[in-house]
Amino acid sequence: MELEKTAKLSFETALARLEAIVDSMEQGEVSLADLLGKYEEGTKLLKFCESHLKEAELKVEKLKKFKDGEATFEAFETTSANWT
Repeated sequence: MELEKTAKLSFETALARLEAIVDSMEQGEVSLADLLGKYEEGTKLLKFCESHLKEAELKVEKLKKFKDGEATFEAFETTSANWT
């Protein structure tokens, strides 16, 4: 998948495509000849999704909570996603 095509995807579409690639690889539906191409596409999609998640995380951290007239920030806690 070319970078230009990846940039036009929504997060949800990219994640669904990534999940489909992983499922097909886990089920053995991908020939050895296609495996490298799927791996490369999956890597690009993963980077795209991680970038969007990081951007969302930063936006959440910027949201201000006002307490006694002063702005305070709360750190965004992350947990590792279970991709299996």
